[in-house]
Amino acid sequence: MNSKIAIVFVALCHFAVAQKLPKMTKEKSNLPKTDKLVVYQIYTRLFGNLNTTNKFYGSISENGTGKFNDINDKALQELKKFGVSHVWYTGVIEHATMTDYSKFGIPQDNPLVVKGIAGSPYAIKDYYDVNPDLAVDVKNRMKEFEALVERSHKNGLKVLIDCVPNHVARSYHSDKKPKGIKDFGEEDDKRKTFANYNNFYYLPNQDFVVPDGVNPPVEVKNSYYESPAKATGNDVFSARPSINDWFETIKLNYGVDYLDNRRKHFDPIPSTWLKMRDILTYWTKKGVDGFRCDMAEMVPFEFWGWVIPEIKKINPDVIFIAEIYNPQTYKQYIFEGKFDYLYDKVGLYDALRRLMEGGGNANDITSVWQKESGDFSNRMLRFLENHDEQRIASRQFADDPFKAIPAMVVSAALHTGPVMLYFGQEVGVKPVVSEGFSGEDGRTTMFDYWGVTEFQNWVNNHNYDGGKLTNEQKSIREIYANILKFVHENEAVKEGKFYDLQYVNGNGQSVNYNDKKIFSYLRFTDNQKLLFICNFDLEKSYSTTVFIPQGAWEMMKIDTKVPVSYTNKAIFEKDLNSQIINQQTKAISTKESLRVNLAPNSVLVFEMK
Repeated sequence: MNSKIAIVFVALCHFAVAQKLPKMTKEKSNLPKTDKLVVYQIYTRLFGNLNTTNKFYGSISENGTGKFNDINDKALQELKKFGVSHVWYTGVIEHATMTDYSKFGIPQDNPLVVKGIAGSPYAIKDYYDVNPDLAVDVKNRMKEFEALVERSHKNGLKVLIDCVPNHVARSYHSDKKPKGIKDFGEEDDKRKTFANYNNFYYLPNQDFVVPDGVNPPVEVKNSYYESPAKATGNDVFSARPSINDWFETIKLNYGVDYLDNRRKHFDPIPSTWLKMRDILTYWTKKGVDGFRCDMAEMVPFEFWGWVIPEIKKINPDVIFIAEIYNPQTYKQYIFEGKFDYLYDKVGLYDALRRLMEGGGNANDITSVWQKESGDFSNRMLRFLENHDEQRIASRQFADDPFKAIPAMVVSAALHTGPVMLYFGQEVGVKPVVSEGFSGEDGRTTMFDYWGVTEFQNWVNNHNYDGGKLTNEQKSIREIYANILKFVHENEAVKEGKFYDLQYVNGNGQSVNYNDKKIFSYLRFTDNQKLLFICNFDLEKSYSTTVFIPQGAWEMMKIDTKVPVSYTNKAIFEKDLNSQIINQQTKAISTKESLRVNLAPNSVLVFEMK
């Protein structure tokens, strides 16, 4: 049974739950604003690339690259149809690269301080320009990006891009900045290690030393010279960072003196604050709808609490998402830093990953919402993949994309907050070779030129119709589409309250309920009540009972003296031959509990009325 997977979804109910409850209003504006965004991360350089050469450390001419223009109306329409609300275009802003664009007036970067031939999108080289790799006509690259923004909006999608506030490339120099804008470091006093008005941290009387082991796959024409050396992006205050450090980047100074017990100097407003506000203003005025802020916790929350309201004066609807990994600072970055959403990586992602790999404990999901996000669960961005994490289908992770389905349902439907997918997640992208700098690490490379084979099957010569997908790839994509459809069409998921049932079913309280592998919970509004039962066991099925306590019935405003019915509808089951078949799953209920049969690696959802 370990190769089977069952997904069972609820039949939609478009009428009042009971006569005693008010009918669902037709005036959507009266409903609470939903945080149930569906973010789709596109690695822009890889998304539309049709090249299949995939040479180790291949150049742009050998391995090719995707373009802004590849993301055409059809691609955007299909993403909208798939259930996406926001597209995060990763790698848009110009960053350091080993590709030579000097004939277009773009200074060439020294390969000794660049990671990968294509370069890291998180080593920004000019905050007022876009990546020339992504343009068909390099001279008109900004117009091509602006057209993509307009095209996205026309197709009903919001646009997110990266903000990389903590560091810049060692070669940073803006040749496209607007008049009156000063460059980072342009007015720094390099004799001082720290000054409130400096943009960088300096190591006076020391020259930067390229780390041992750096061996670029291209010709190195000149040595790299930096004097005095600047602190490296991952808070390394040494002129000799290691090859494992973010040696290609320079730490930006937000008024925190790291060498003086992190003493804060925020009055007067630090120069870096003002320059970063100008940058965010620039992109907001270009129509960008939000920013995914890289390593936001490495920048003081006081800056965010100042700059986010400043940007929302320009567009009140712009959103800010923080990449953050320290649960102890979550409240600080939301309530004082003013972020709209935070990454839920050190929490739900980690808990679900352990379960997908065959270990873990389903009770950890309870711990996540209790300890980390209980009072701001709607502000946590849930995900199972992004450019930093290993692909689910990789041998370093679950080795099978179908093992993620219960976890994806929980990610999408645990609370009212947003959910994110990484491009190709929905077709089971499985990296199996080393692409170049990134090595064979289970990730889709973010440093190299590459063609993502499984995703190219969906792109299908830019028809974006899945014409080359295998049956298995079609199956996994259909499952994801059904999950997102379910999220959008069910009020209880988008706006409803949450009730965890683990505490009344675990520890032997319910018959054959293995709380280490089974997780159950309720989502409900006045108009809709849903019961979720997830079996994360990859091998075992369970015939079990799920108990619902009196307190839950009272919160849902259901009178248990009146018979309660449970309605479910089987959508599909994947068997060994990757065929889609219908299956009806029956449940037997009493007033307080429900007896169910759970297949391995499965989800049941019931509507109660």
